[in-house]
Amino acid sequence: MQSNKFKNVSGELAGSLGDLGTFLPYVIGAIAIAGLDVTGVLVMCGLMYLFTAWVYRLPIPVQPMKVIGAAIIVNHFTAGEVAAAGLIVGSIMLVIGLTGAIEKLACITPLSVTLGIQAGLGISLAILGMEMVSSDWLIGVPVMLVMLLLLNNRRLPASIVAIVGGTALSFILHPELNLPSLDIGLSLPHLIWPAAADFNRGFLQGALPQFPLTLANSVLVTTYLASQLFPGQSDRVTNRNLCLTLGVGNLVGAPLGMIPICHGSGGLAAHYRFGARTHYATAFIGVLLLLIGLLFGTSGLQLLQLIPSAVLGAMLFYSGLELVKAIDTRDSLEMFVYAGVVVLSIALNPAIGFLSGLIVYWFSKKVKDVISPPV
Repeated sequence: MQSNKFKNVSGELAGSLGDLGTFLPYVIGAIAIAGLDVTGVLVMCGLMYLFTAWVYRLPIPVQPMKVIGAAIIVNHFTAGEVAAAGLIVGSIMLVIGLTGAIEKLACITPLSVTLGIQAGLGISLAILGMEMVSSDWLIGVPVMLVMLLLLNNRRLPASIVAIVGGTALSFILHPELNLPSLDIGLSLPHLIWPAAADFNRGFLQGALPQFPLTLANSVLVTTYLASQLFPGQSDRVTNRNLCLTLGVGNLVGAPLGMIPICHGSGGLAAHYRFGARTHYATAFIGVLLLLIGLLFGTSGLQLLQLIPSAVLGAMLFYSGLELVKAIDTRDSLEMFVYAGVVVLSIALNPAIGFLSGLIVYWFSKKVKDVISPPV
């Protein structure tokens, strides 16, 4: 009798590619702006995917940290500053995981805040996806329509059809495009140890604003979403474990050229939306990134750049919608906090939504207890 682990091979392969819409833009931007070594980024991200697959046995994602990724592009971080930011965030996550501080934070975070962050991120990702689609409507619109028809099709997985078909359509519509010239040979990551001065901007402009978002999205929301998508199978996906794997991964990967990484609810939704149900999906993308980095080195980036931005945007749009869930409650405070967190997460950023939601929720609770003390 065939094992359940191998019944959904096409779904696992398609799901493994489902998070490229989030992964590739930040990785390509970091390599171009900060001059990160392609081999170091791809090899270490590939190894982190394999490590995550081994630990969780579920399609838990590996994503570039979005705030740090934006800081790299906007503030033109150097490779040393990128490594410093990764080391700082890795150290913090390891400490709060080992000390149990993350569980105390989880206890004071109401469901309305968790679901608000999740929905806000989903809407933001869908909006970003549409912006990427608009970069080439002639590719993006057909890809979105085909994906809509194939979202629940296991024989013709939507993400694979989108990547293959969208890339082929790009070459048809843009005959000036050329296939990459690949240099095959063994490449290995090299050590990047940040100087003392690198830790200044790495902390103030990278790690510090990233930390609340990582706590909310990469840990608390990911733990909750995994329990909803994989009931009875997500025992390993705990707040503490997510902190530990993020801590270890960044501390090992940052000095070897990896862009700071996190787990994220958006990535989990993307893997799941396109068919991933086991850790084989994340293991596959890990092996793929590892081989591209090891065998093609710098020229491996040209392979990843073949996928049009409009195709990545279409994938990002549908995976973002997967995150948007309404809160099921009649409690007016919970509904107010949920709506406020969603709005702030979209208008400003999820970290502000998270902190504001916590403050409003517990302040309102205290006021209510003073006005109407419990009997």
